[in-house]
Amino acid sequence: DALYDRVPAGVGSQGFLKLSDAEFSEVLAQGARWCVAKGYGTAEDLARTEEGGCLAGADVAAVSPRAIERGHNQIGTLGSGNHYLEIQVARPEHVVDQELARRLGLTRPNQVVVMFHCGSRGFGHQVATDYLQIFLHAMTAKYKLAIIDRELACAPFRSPEGQRYFAAMQCAANMSFANRQVILHRIREVFSDTFGRSAEDLGLRMVYDVAHNTAKLETHLFECERRELLVHRKGATRAFGPGMPGLPLEYREIGQPVIIGGSMETGSYLLVGAPGGKSSFFSTAHGSGRTMSRTKAKKQFRGRELQRAMEVRGIYVRTASYAGLAEEAGPAYKDIDAVAEATERAGLSRRVARLTPIGNIKG
Repeated sequence: DALYDRVPAGVGSQGFLKLSDAEFSEVLAQGARWCVAKGYGTAEDLARTEEGGCLAGADVAAVSPRAIERGHNQIGTLGSGNHYLEIQVARPEHVVDQELARRLGLTRPNQVVVMFHCGSRGFGHQVATDYLQIFLHAMTAKYKLAIIDRELACAPFRSPEGQRYFAAMQCAANMSFANRQVILHRIREVFSDTFGRSAEDLGLRMVYDVAHNTAKLETHLFECERRELLVHRKGATRAFGPGMPGLPLEYREIGQPVIIGGSMETGSYLLVGAPGGKSSFFSTAHGSGRTMSRTKAKKQFRGRELQRAMEVRGIYVRTASYAGLAEEAGPAYKDIDAVAEATERAGLSRRVARLTPIGNIKG
């Protein structure tokens, strides 16, 4: 209940930070680094965040006033859809690799962990909306490209439109890093207040924060030479293998921690990147993926009934929308065990542990 109160969820939810446009512009440029500088985290948090919590090349001038208006009060909020905050337990029988688990901080039987998934909220949505329109116009008027699908509008990367969108997308990624950093800070506050002990004493250390749905310039081996590539990760996440630069020293030997979300009923996986990831430019699945549309799920399940059934099974649920809860029913998603095993067989990542939900917040 305290987590639900401190981490607002649902469509249009607003956070406790009330930022001016100038302050929000600093967030877009600095990402999680801004948060840590303001006292909402630690240097270790940044070391355990992809790219140190800040993507280079962000340019606030590439962002519309409407996007800033939508985003400046949403730092520290969960949002809706498949975004979640879960209290989970690493049961001994679900730990796949004991040594990797130990290296990632899972050192006790039935250890409790907190996992959450969210992004850049209405800000990122508005950035995409703005540039879809810009790209649609440029495709026909400037580049003479056929529009096959209006949701897949495009422009050449090195074009003025492409470069502005890339700069705006970096802003959205930085907003998402900042959003998750502030949520982490609020989680620590809740646990500290509830148990009367400091976050450090409770062992509330970040394992890793990794982005999803991004396009990043990275150097990879391609066609027998190392080249700078624009790596698109849609529905995917970065999964650097052992020895890769950019990983904190404590993870460089084992690979980057990776999270694959399942469903609120079945749980999620903690993994690490594997050497075979070079075949996918060190990318892996971001989640298990849906087997059922949201519309079909709402017809088949009822949110209140689902909540009661989950609580009978020991999963406490708080939600801002029962209709939204129905959309997220476990059967609407693929088998998380099969998905995690598939990524391991493909050499993209190695399984560490399956994490079972015992408390869930949904927007």
